[in-house]
Amino acid sequence: MAVTRAQQPVVTTPAPLPVRTRLAHPLLLLTGIVLVALNMRACLAAISPMVGEIQRTFGLSATASGLITTVPVLFQGVGAPLTPRLTRRFGAERVVLGAVLVLGAGVLLRVLPSVAALYAGCVVIGVAIAVLNVSMPGLVKREFPDRAATMTGVYSTTMLVGATLAAGTSVPLEHVLGGGWRASLGAWSLLALVAAVAWLPQVLRSRQERGAVAAAATPGTPGTPVEGIWKSPLAWQISLFMGISSLLVYTLVAWMPTILADHGMDRGQAGLVFAFSNLVQVAGAFLVPLMAGRMTNQRALAVTMAALNGVGIAMLLVAPVSAAWVSAAVLGVAQGGSLGLGLAFIVLRTGSAAGAAQLGGMSQAIGYLVAAAGPVGAGALHQLTGGWETTLVLMLALVLVVGVAGWGAGRNRTL
Repeated sequence: MAVTRAQQPVVTTPAPLPVRTRLAHPLLLLTGIVLVALNMRACLAAISPMVGEIQRTFGLSATASGLITTVPVLFQGVGAPLTPRLTRRFGAERVVLGAVLVLGAGVLLRVLPSVAALYAGCVVIGVAIAVLNVSMPGLVKREFPDRAATMTGVYSTTMLVGATLAAGTSVPLEHVLGGGWRASLGAWSLLALVAAVAWLPQVLRSRQERGAVAAAATPGTPGTPVEGIWKSPLAWQISLFMGISSLLVYTLVAWMPTILADHGMDRGQAGLVFAFSNLVQVAGAFLVPLMAGRMTNQRALAVTMAALNGVGIAMLLVAPVSAAWVSAAVLGVAQGGSLGLGLAFIVLRTGSAAGAAQLGGMSQAIGYLVAAAGPVGAGALHQLTGGWETTLVLMLALVLVVGVAGWGAGRNRTL
């Protein structure tokens, strides 16, 4: 009896397996991710305690000094949309390696004896961090598809740990090295070099696996980009959640100690309150993505983060000194948690590594361009009104926008 086409057995050819080598060991990958993540905030946080000395060295105005911290944030937004194209062309592993090396070069350029080199280094650092910010969610999505939210918590926490260590050790490093602010800031290029060496095995592994991956790639695989992502309401909700949350963070990073001091708190104590808030951020950045990964949708979690931001800001408005430590704790959980949740949205709301890179590029381009306006806008409002009340009330209004965007971003949908 003849066999009809419908009855013919379907023969499937399994996709080629990746080449397994010692370079593919998960511990090597985790070590590389952690060391890269340590660099992603450290060189930004390290410069904050040094801004006064840099201002005196070059005779800069207050506005020009403020640009030292604003320019890297601005160029994180400018560089973010370019990264998905780089990763598609060169591969995520090589792009990360290149970005870490460029970051180290930017750190060294920033300490050369020239104002032009100072700002050029800030630009280079901002672009390099933008590339890393966008590349890492895609890598996590690809390498840890079943634990993407957990790994997001690991590297977002590591970023904040790096920032905390850098802010706390910049001044001691200046004394230990004996070369002033240049030696202290330049030393962070060594951390970038260590991260590059630790990441090199991933580049070598990707070369070994390239043939198998290319043979297995077909439309609909994890390498397929998302069409029309800039027209997606979900992508815009995630971008607004990240952008306005980042604006709130950077505004308070720039002005929280000053707000407390202007209301009568000793400047040394104001600095301790601020450092405590940064420390609490680490807990929020680690725990919130873990919780997000265990939930079907994250609406309640996103609204909770927005509400905590609102409570902390309201405390600064109503009782800035008497409630300072409580508001610092609440804001720490809210800010670290919002960062971790925003990064978790990138991997949870996409179905592929390429999609995660695209969404990361869009959300972080919008996010950092919006965030860069926060410190400058708050300073301008303070100068115009002579107080901080208007700024804090406006921030409370923005918290409502974060809550609405987070409610949409938390839906159990993918792009």
